Amino acid sequence: MNQEIEIEFKNLIDRKKYEELLSCYHSLSTPVYTQVNHYFDTDKLALKDKKSALRVRYKKGAYILTLKQPYETGLLETHQQLSEEEFSALKEHGSLSDGDVFNQLSQLLEGTVPELDYLGQLTTERTEISLKEGLLVLDKSYYFDHVDYEIEFECEEFAAGKQAFKQLLKEWDLSWNEPANKIERFYSVKIQREQD
Repeated sequence: MNQEIEIEFKNLIDRKKYEELLSCYHSLSTPVYTQVNHYFDTDKLALKDKKSALRVRYKKGAYILTLKQPYETGLLETHQQLSEEEFSALKEHGSLSDGDVFNQLSQLLEGTVPELDYLGQLTTERTEISLKEGLLVLDKSYYFDHVDYEIEFECEEFAAGKQAFKQLLKEWDLSWNEPANKIERFYSVKIQREQD
């Protein structure tokens, strides 16, 4: 099965700090690239209730379906590549093709995978910086009429990664606010918009 454990630490930052970090790491960073996340859930938000998320990310000409689930020291990610036709069928009709994600969803939802609802998209401008302790990611994300800025630190080992991330925050005079992840922030703005 196409799965991995993702260990990452995050912090929301303001635009000024984001621009300072971009400038400081400019010579070490990848060019800024754009990725688009399309989010899905059941009509009763069963995935949200299980602290899980289902997204299709269009990146570098490919559609990758990913189910994220809580795991002991991070997130369990299950991936499945989709054709453009399969992505369209999911977005327009809520029908998901057989594969690793479908099978994992069946287990998570304890039975039949229902039709899925398309919730919307979140677009991120991302750059990555390889540090000896792990991968530092700078994100600027747009969803609905909202923009936020975030740093992520991806690593191989939880304890050492957490220590390295704390040190990075200290160096940049940042307090660790452990934000909700992107899908949770997306949900929050979506629900607020629907209530207004």
